[in-house]
Amino acid sequence: MTFRRGLLGAVLLAGLAVTPAWADRIFNYAFQGGLQSLDPYSRNETFSFGTLGNVYEGLTRRGPDLEILPALAVKWEIVEPTRWRFHLRRGVKFHNGNDFTASDVIFSADRVRSEGSDLKTRIPADATFEIIDKHTVDVVLSAPNPILLYEWDSWAIVDKEWVEATDSVRVTSASEEVSTTISRKSNGTGPFKIVEHMPGLKTVFEVNADWWDTENKNFNITRAELNAISSDPTRVAALLSGEMDLVYPIPVQDIKRIEGNSSTNALTGPELRTIFLGMDQRRDELLYSGVKGKNPFKDMRVRQAFYQAIDIEAIRNTIMRGLSTPASLVISPIMFGNASEFERLAFDPDKSKKLLAEAGYPDGFEIGMNCPVNRYVNDEAICQAVSAMLARIGVTVHLDAQPPAQYFGRVLASGGYDTSFYLLGWTPGSFDSWNVLSNLFGCRDDDGKGGMFNIGGYCNKEVDALTAQILLENDPAKRLGLITEAFERTTTDVAYIPLHQQSLAWGVAEGIDVVQRADNVLMLYHVKMDD
Repeated sequence: MTFRRGLLGAVLLAGLAVTPAWADRIFNYAFQGGLQSLDPYSRNETFSFGTLGNVYEGLTRRGPDLEILPALAVKWEIVEPTRWRFHLRRGVKFHNGNDFTASDVIFSADRVRSEGSDLKTRIPADATFEIIDKHTVDVVLSAPNPILLYEWDSWAIVDKEWVEATDSVRVTSASEEVSTTISRKSNGTGPFKIVEHMPGLKTVFEVNADWWDTENKNFNITRAELNAISSDPTRVAALLSGEMDLVYPIPVQDIKRIEGNSSTNALTGPELRTIFLGMDQRRDELLYSGVKGKNPFKDMRVRQAFYQAIDIEAIRNTIMRGLSTPASLVISPIMFGNASEFERLAFDPDKSKKLLAEAGYPDGFEIGMNCPVNRYVNDEAICQAVSAMLARIGVTVHLDAQPPAQYFGRVLASGGYDTSFYLLGWTPGSFDSWNVLSNLFGCRDDDGKGGMFNIGGYCNKEVDALTAQILLENDPAKRLGLITEAFERTTTDVAYIPLHQQSLAWGVAEGIDVVQRADNVLMLYHVKMDD
C-alpha cells in the first residue's frame, strides 16, 4: 500500500527527490465517526479520548495488553495511606515548545474536574494536589484509594500556559456548539501532532519528532489521516480498493469477504465494552411515553418484562453473526472474577406479558427510545430488533436513532438526560468494577452529583454504600466480595438490561502491522507499515 503511493510520487517527481518518496509513510484509516472537539475533556467516550491519546498524554499510559506503564510520570509511590507522590518526567515539551512541569498537572487536575468536563470522575472530587518541586506532585486524599491512577492514562495533561493564553480554560461540553481554541487546535506532549482538523469529518496527524520517547518508538508512520466514513459498505469498499489502510469497525457479515481478498485481512478479538439498555427510573413521569401521571419503569416488574422480552440469541445469531457474547452484567467477565455466578434472565415473552399485566399494563404502552447510529457495532439494527421484540408483548417503541454527536449531546448530563429508554455501551476506563458501579449505578441528586453516566437515574443507597467501601478496600478477597454483593443487588433490581459484549472487527491492508487492544483504542504508536 505505502510502496505504491511512493512509486507514484517518484514518477511524478522524476529525478527531483533527494530521498525515496516512500520515506514518508502515510497511514490512511477510517472510523465510523469522526472527532468533534479536540478538547480532551469534552467527551468521556472511548473513540474520542483514545484518539486524542495519540496527541495528549497522561501521567500513565496503557501497553498493548492494557498494562499500566509510566508516561509523564516516571514513577509513583504511596508515602502515606492517603498521600501519593508522582515523580514527573524531565525534559518533556509540549508541541508548542513549552516545558512540562508540575504546574501543568495541578492545572489539569482542576480543569478536568470543572464545569463542562465529561471526565470529572477521573480524579476524586475532594483530592488535593500539592507541588513539591517542579517535577514532583503529591496527591492528598480524604481516604485510601487503591485504584487512584487506574484511569489516568485517559486523563490528558494540558499546557497551563497555552490554555490560559488562548482563553480555553472553560471546558466546552459535548452538547455545546460554541468552541474555544483548545476545541479546534491541540497542544499535547504525545508522539503525534494534529495539523488539520475538520470536526466530524477528517483529522490529520503528523509525527512529533521531539517526542520524549522517540528513541524507543516502535512505529514508523510519519503521517496519519483519520477519515469519518459512516456507511459500512463505503468503509469496506475504501479498504478493498486500497484507499484506506485500516477501517473499523467492519460489519461482521463482511469479514469473510475481507479475508478472501488477497490484499486485506480481518482482525477480530474480544472487546471489553458491554452494550446494554437503560430506563429512566428517576422521573415521576416519563418524558416520552403514552403513560401519563406515572413512570412505568419505577416498577421492577416492568423492567423485568422488558428484559425477558429480548431474545439475545436471536440478536447474537442474526444481527451480530455470532460475534458477540451475551452478557449477564454490564461489565465484561474478563474484568470481574465472579461473573460466572450471574446468569441472564431467560427469554420468556409470556412471562413478560404476565409481568406487564400485574404492573397494570395488560395492553402494554408506548415508549420513546433513543439509539446512536454508527457508534457501536450494529447499534441501530439492535435497537430495531429490540423494538420488534417489545412489540410482541404489546409495547410500542418509537425509535429515535441519531448520529453519535447528537445522541450523546442529548442523553448525557450536559443534555439533561433527555431520554426515557436508550442503548449505551460502556468500557470502564479503569478496567475495574468500581468504575461501573460509580458511573452507571451511583445515585444522582438534584444538583447532578453522583453517577454522571447513570442516565436513567437508578438509585439504591445500599449499592452506593458498597461502592464507597469498594473504593477504600485494599484486601483483594474482601473487595471481590463487596463487588459481588453490589452486582447481586443491582441485578435483583433489574437496574439495566445487559445485552452483550461485542467483538472487535477491524479491516487491515496487507503490510500493516497494528496492535488491536481489547478496549478498541487504536494507538498510532502501535502501527508499522512495510516499505
